[in-house]
Amino acid sequence: MTAMYVVIGVLVLVALWAVLAYNALVSTRNKVDEAWSGVDVQLKRRHDLVPNLVETVKGYAAHERSTLEAVTEARGAAEAAGEPHAVERAEARLTSALGAVNALAEAYPELRASENFQRLQAELAEIEDEIQASRRIYNANVQAYNTRIQVFPTLLIAGPMSFSPREFFEIEVAAERAVPQVAF
Repeated sequence: MTAMYVVIGVLVLVALWAVLAYNALVSTRNKVDEAWSGVDVQLKRRHDLVPNLVETVKGYAAHERSTLEAVTEARGAAEAAGEPHAVERAEARLTSALGAVNALAEAYPELRASENFQRLQAELAEIEDEIQASRRIYNANVQAYNTRIQVFPTLLIAGPMSFSPREFFEIEVAAERAVPQVAF
């Protein structure tokens, strides 16, 4: 009879552990989803700012149509991207296109001096900082989630319950990875 109580006790402990492990996996997965929504909000803010920036530049550099069209196309692709990896590629393209707008500002001093352009540039810089912060939070949550589903004994629950690893939101633009050159 005592052996039966021991077996029942062990089974109850295993069941309790399985429930706790499953709940921890769900909680961690939800943190990843919440962090992605934070990234998505910042990207949406950036997407909303781009048309204003393009319209401001149009007033000063109307003949730079191809650059402005590239920004508009990149914004559309970024808004249409769904999963993180596609968003990474689309956002890298948008970042590159926005860099071309900054280059235009260098070529047109009156644009650079425009109060509206300066305000939009400051707002864009603030949004870029927010995107970086949101991306760090997302990647930290992805790292915690991926670790949790890959370590023993939680992987015994994660595999059968279809908890799959998530991708990090990483920099795709080579220029952002490059070490800046400093010359004196």
